[in-house]
Amino acid sequence: MTRRISKGSRISWALGALLLVSGIALAKEEPLPPQFKYAGGTEKLSEGCEGNLELNPQAMAFKCLGSAIEVPYSAITLMQYRSSISRKVRRMKVKWKVRPNDVSPILGAKKNRFFTVVYRVEGKPRIMILRVQPKVMRPYLAELDLRSEKRVEVEGYEEY
Repeated sequence: MTRRISKGSRISWALGALLLVSGIALAKEEPLPPQFKYAGGTEKLSEGCEGNLELNPQAMAFKCLGSAIEVPYSAITLMQYRSSISRKVRRMKVKWKVRPNDVSPILGAKKNRFFTVVYRVEGKPRIMILRVQPKVMRPYLAELDLRSEKRVEVEGYEEY
């Protein structure tokens, strides 16, 4: 005995198969390649440790090689994106674990590349400096402004 499958049943089966295939594809999604590099700060990470910056609802997190730095937005006192690390940050009285080594722009090639976050933990200032290219950093700027309710200071010559 042959059974006819109604049009509605065929559509349901097709949608179910599509959802199953798309679920498998999403589960196998490759993680982003590292786009940020730890350039210095008060945290115990090795210099040059490559990873990614995640913006969560309550905090930002830099994750690299099994280590992570989580900074609550409420603890942030300063954020800068500049071609070099500002004097204000360099002169801060903090215990550097990795001293930042920024090379001045060569031949006037002024491209922002250092994202600096100054924050407080238990009343003590902490610093995280990440090296990142402008095309990678651009989408993060507005998101950081919104989530932290603080402005990221960006050097004026770079167009955003």
